Amino acid sequence: MSQTVNPDRLFEAFPAPSYRGNQEQALRDIREAFAAGNDVVLVRAPTGSGKSLLARAVAGCARTVEDADPSEATGAYYTTPQVSQLDDVAADDLLADLNVIRGKSNYTCILPEERTTPVNQAPCVRERGYDCSVKHRCPYFSDRAIASNREIAAMTLAYFMQTAGSEVFRKRDVVVIDEAHGLAEWAEMYATIQLGPRTVPFWDDLRVPQIDGIERAVRYAENLEQTCTRRKDDLLAQESLSPREVRERDRLQELIGELDWFVSDYRDPQSPTTWLVDQSEPHAGDTGDETDDGTDETPGGPLTIKPMNPEKYLAHTVWDRGNKFALLSATILNKAAFCRQVGLDPEAVALVDVGHTFPVENRPLYDVTQGKMTYKHRDETTPDIARTIVRLMQRHPDEKGLIHAHSYNIQERLAELLCDFGVGDRIRVHDRDGRDADLEEWKASDGPDVFLSVKMEEALDLKGDLCRWQVLCKAPYLNTGDSRVAHRLEEGQWAWYYRTALRTIIQACGRVVRAPDDHGATYLADSSLLDLFDRARTDMPDWFSAQVDRMTRPDLPAFDPQAARAGSGAERSTDGETNAHRRGRSGSRSRRSDRSPNSTSSPSSSSSPLADVWETDGS
Repeated sequence: MSQTVNPDRLFEAFPAPSYRGNQEQALRDIREAFAAGNDVVLVRAPTGSGKSLLARAVAGCARTVEDADPSEATGAYYTTPQVSQLDDVAADDLLADLNVIRGKSNYTCILPEERTTPVNQAPCVRERGYDCSVKHRCPYFSDRAIASNREIAAMTLAYFMQTAGSEVFRKRDVVVIDEAHGLAEWAEMYATIQLGPRTVPFWDDLRVPQIDGIERAVRYAENLEQTCTRRKDDLLAQESLSPREVRERDRLQELIGELDWFVSDYRDPQSPTTWLVDQSEPHAGDTGDETDDGTDETPGGPLTIKPMNPEKYLAHTVWDRGNKFALLSATILNKAAFCRQVGLDPEAVALVDVGHTFPVENRPLYDVTQGKMTYKHRDETTPDIARTIVRLMQRHPDEKGLIHAHSYNIQERLAELLCDFGVGDRIRVHDRDGRDADLEEWKASDGPDVFLSVKMEEALDLKGDLCRWQVLCKAPYLNTGDSRVAHRLEEGQWAWYYRTALRTIIQACGRVVRAPDDHGATYLADSSLLDLFDRARTDMPDWFSAQVDRMTRPDLPAFDPQAARAGSGAERSTDGETNAHRRGRSGSRSRRSDRSPNSTSSPSSSSSPLADVWETDGS
């Protein structure tokens, strides 16, 4: 049998003409880690380390077809949970040999009469036995063929997991996962089963029982799987399907797979997975006398079936897909805890730490805390934070700012207060549907506008003058009302709880400083953040501890909204209403850039990254 990954090729596989920062030392450490026989290497590399270049070097060490026996795995996969990260890879000339493949919904059909039809709804999936005369030129199948036959295939983690067991994307020698810190959480999300009117095509025809435990949920899942199979078979028997029927057929196939996985995993006495089930109240009209399992009782509402630490799921979708693995992130904070969450043996895992090369004085933290932002104290604290934001706008009159509001409720309240203070001309907000379009519009604007964001702590590159200051309005603790979070805390996993929040903070701090010569300030407005730093201190990387140790309380100007509006280039409507007022009332508008109907480029920025993650269609 030939040798698997060859770490001696790391340096020749590095795609840049020269090294910067600690890249050369990182390559030496990675080479030693693989040479020592480790199956998995965790690379903890802070923002600006060039993780994608390190990832390409590792992928380039995979066993080649020329060096392998016919039965041996060759080549590499590059995958990341973040769609924006994959977009960056596709646009980087140094990474041109990472052949990107996306889900079918991201490509359009090239048949003359179907040029606005996504490939996942094209005639080849609508009509039984359809023989496409241009399949060899189809943008999806062309990209898939290229990616499956080249040395390095690049895809989102969702697509990668969905193609587990595929004849096209088989096991490879090396798997590289970028932004891997949330691997366990992403796996839990992908393996979660949502049963409700938006996910079950015939939900209104069902009579759902009240689920009083996991055993009842398993029995219900078995019955529902049979119903889905019958309905799918009826659709498959038709000669031609409408686009709506195609979507129903595909969703039924997904549901069957999800339900079968849940039932088989729960019935497996060797499976380490713990399953939880949540049920909400019935929707209006769900008042039938008989449930779909034949029992007479008051019906229940939509269900969410959640796995805890789905090691078996990860084994099938990730760990069985390669011989060697490199997992890269700035925030794998605790090796043992990470390995435990994802089902790895810490003895077969090495941790490589890459030093931070950004001067600590260029990435300062400032204490502007105004009190706690817990639900109990939020009404009292939020107005003080809004006044602080006005003072920060005065301190940065000609620079863009980013406000991490944490939730839409906090965002809305801050927008109202800031408009009431008279600084609405400098404020921008977004809603759930138009978040990416509004983000891009803000980034492209010339004025020193302040963007009130929700859940943008990761995968956001605000280099240079795109943003010079930001505010963390709330400690990003997970919702204790979530059954998975509650279950872990009942088991005493408080270190995990604090570590997860710390990870989000460190990710957020990296949004505004992207290079050694870049600079940006981060202001902490929730006093719970300081408490979190004390509780999670042992899990902090040294380079972030240095930021915390240097934290000071700045001398801000006296509250003066008129001064905060200086430099604002925002336009007023004819009735004098501010941009933030208009958007806060009517919601932000989605915008889509014009693309050619045959485009195979990245998805439109008007769709949220999370929504795009789910639209993978990896068949």
